[in-house]
Amino acid sequence: MSKPVKKIVFPVAGLGTRFLPATKAIPKEMLPVVDKPLIQYAVEEALEAGIDQIMLVTGRNKQVMEDHFDHAYELEKILQEKGKEEALEISRSMLLPEGSIHYVRQMQPRGLGHAIWCARHFTESDPFAVALPDDLIKGKPGTLKQMVEAYGKVGGNIVATMEVAREDTSKYGVITPGAHSGSLTEVKGLVEKPNPEDAPSCKAVVGRYILQPEVMGHLADKQIGAGGEIQLTDAMAKLIGEQPFHALDFDGKRFDCGSKIGWLTANLALAAEDPATAAKLDEFISFK
Repeated sequence: MSKPVKKIVFPVAGLGTRFLPATKAIPKEMLPVVDKPLIQYAVEEALEAGIDQIMLVTGRNKQVMEDHFDHAYELEKILQEKGKEEALEISRSMLLPEGSIHYVRQMQPRGLGHAIWCARHFTESDPFAVALPDDLIKGKPGTLKQMVEAYGKVGGNIVATMEVAREDTSKYGVITPGAHSGSLTEVKGLVEKPNPEDAPSCKAVVGRYILQPEVMGHLADKQIGAGGEIQLTDAMAKLIGEQPFHALDFDGKRFDCGSKIGWLTANLALAAEDPATAAKLDEFISFK
């Protein structure tokens, strides 16, 4: 029986240059979608999946994320004095059990693979999940829960995938597909950002992974890949043939909140489902 997945790594050290000047002083992971920052959606998805040990791999000027998951004593005192109990409860809603959230700094921006390797002392000999908060995936149940359930059946390594246009394969890691079984596909190969004419399929990896601890040994080699960075895809590819490796076609809608249009679309989609905003939003869109 496979070890359960109880740990997750969030690589959140990126500079967020596509959102400058908004991200000059605020991490892109703290950009709100309606009324919650991206990082909170990702953490809530992990908690829903039964994952209760959280690691944020941060960088410079990211301390605000640590503050977000901590008490805001002055704010809480003011809200309590004013009798704003609902607002007080919202402020406290993301307080996690003591010792369940951890932080480590990625000292140099050397790629996603390097960021994950920085969490090696946290993951130790356990399987772990990885989630990119930029990828906001709307689904019930959440994508991580779908992956944990699939992991319970097949074990090994699992990546979340979706079909993309062939001309877009150069933006993603892409799998070489093997046998299919329901929503699971055996992974025969992985390549990072292939030229469209060279892509082995149009099945692209998005920002959700379940990985075995052996991937850290391959990341330790610090092999330079696409873009001159240490790529997680390259390390994962070395596990193929050594361990079970599957892709899950998740049930949900993915928004690339690392792009302006993806972030705006996510706000519209979630606001359209929020009773507090849906009617006014519909009125505005109809007027326009």
